[in-house]
Amino acid sequence: MTKLLLFSDLHLDTAFSWMGGDQATARRRRQALRDVFVRIIDKAEDERVDALLCGGDLYEHDRYTPDTAAFLKSEFQRIHPIRVYIAPGNHDWYGPQSLYRTVEWSDNVHVFNENLLRPFQIDDGITLWGAAHTSPANTPGFLDFRVDREGVNLALFHGSERGWFTEQGEGKDPHAPFDAEQIVRAGIDHAFLGHYHRPKDDQHFTYPGNPDPLSFGEEGERGIVLASVHGDGSVQRKRVSVAVTEIHDIDVDISGCTNQQEVRGRVEESIEDLAGVARVNLKGELDPNVDFRIRDIQSLSASHNLSSTFQIGNIHSGYDFEAIQNKPTVRGKFVTNVTAADMPEEEKRKVLITGLRALDGREDLEVF
Repeated sequence: MTKLLLFSDLHLDTAFSWMGGDQATARRRRQALRDVFVRIIDKAEDERVDALLCGGDLYEHDRYTPDTAAFLKSEFQRIHPIRVYIAPGNHDWYGPQSLYRTVEWSDNVHVFNENLLRPFQIDDGITLWGAAHTSPANTPGFLDFRVDREGVNLALFHGSERGWFTEQGEGKDPHAPFDAEQIVRAGIDHAFLGHYHRPKDDQHFTYPGNPDPLSFGEEGERGIVLASVHGDGSVQRKRVSVAVTEIHDIDVDISGCTNQQEVRGRVEESIEDLAGVARVNLKGELDPNVDFRIRDIQSLSASHNLSSTFQIGNIHSGYDFEAIQNKPTVRGKFVTNVTAADMPEEEKRKVLITGLRALDGREDLEVF
């Protein structure tokens, strides 16, 4: 039996641009990815695996630093003589300026460097076929071939299984696309893959998913996969979490709040026991007299072990437009005119609320 550890899609040095320019938090998230990589290396050593497999997108080609190169070299060298096999993906593609090409790796590291599957014997009777993306896009599928070796044949590459791509609707481009049945036709017993961030255990292939959250809304038991490969080509898998970051999606209903302090209280209550990164989505019907602005709550996470982003969801003002319209007042005439105007309903709603607030002499004209 051969014991392997598979991971992919760590994306070291990623920008985390969705954090809206919060560079301090983005830097902490990048450090968290490094901490996860250390955990992966530690796990490979603790489990005494025969080989560590990386299915690509280990780092960001356009953003990596010399420090990242030195870090990776040191960590891979630390587990010598455990062998490391890397199949570059579309984010860490193999090219002239690739980190994979410029670093002088220890002799336990093998980086596949062609966009064709090439064999590498990893144990008696077991061959690993690996390939690399050699450009950031337009890489064709790797499985238009047939193995020419006896024994157990495994594959390692970064690619898009079409059925899983359609099923999950992840919105990722189908780099190096293939169909699951091509694995069997090619004579591959099992394919270890990268690219999709949602995990998948199929009879013929495995996607480990990204080992630490990269964005909100990620689902599934992602992490590393410990795979035991038997002489008949069968594979037993065990998933292990190595994440250091928690990401939360929270809905907070602020209906019934009569002042902005009550809004703050509801938000604070929802995040007080959380750590990591949170996206707080505010919704509900808000009393029209509440002087609330999003910046009123943006400082809340500072007192918690949490980095938060706040967004306005389905919040509606409690103005009764019909009742106001039926009154012979300036406010009533205003509502009548706007209601009759030819404009989209959402825009009409914002004009009504802004106008009514202005007529009331208020300064909080921001409309959600």
